[in-house]
Amino acid sequence: MRKLVESTFMSLNGVISDPQNWSPPYWDDEHAAYATGLLSAADALLLGRKTYESFAEAWPSRSVGEYTDRINAMPKYVASRTLEDATWNASILEGDIPEAVAALKEEPGANLLKFGTGELSRTLLENRLVDEYHLWVFPVLAARGERLFEGVEATLELQDLTRFGSGIVVLRYGPK
Repeated sequence: MRKLVESTFMSLNGVISDPQNWSPPYWDDEHAAYATGLLSAADALLLGRKTYESFAEAWPSRSVGEYTDRINAMPKYVASRTLEDATWNASILEGDIPEAVAALKEEPGANLLKFGTGELSRTLLENRLVDEYHLWVFPVLAARGERLFEGVEATLELQDLTRFGSGIVVLRYGPK
């Protein structure tokens, strides 16, 4: 059975909106190595519609490199009720999303890696489908924005933490 791993950037005060505005100054070799490890342990991506659309616009035009090549080549599964056409090596999940994701987890293979946070993340949490959360906490206070899992109650268990010299701390949680 595959694991579903979610990787999410957040500010110190829990904001997940627009990380491209506050996270890049902290990206370094440690950040890249950890991100590459997560990607290397997966053989497919799970994305919500908004994340899929932004990734599909950005990643194919990025400069060639091991990480970029891998993310572009990986199969992608998109959870959406409104997306009608998926390109960029993607399939749209149809029907009941929790059932579709549970079926993907039952398939043989490496991890499913999920980027982006929103309605899909809440659905997956409520249905206890995520096996690991890698919460990248950046030493930034964001003035405003959407907060991680706003309106959802859950109990998670800390499994590990990784500290980077840049000040980023990755907290790895699993279901309790």
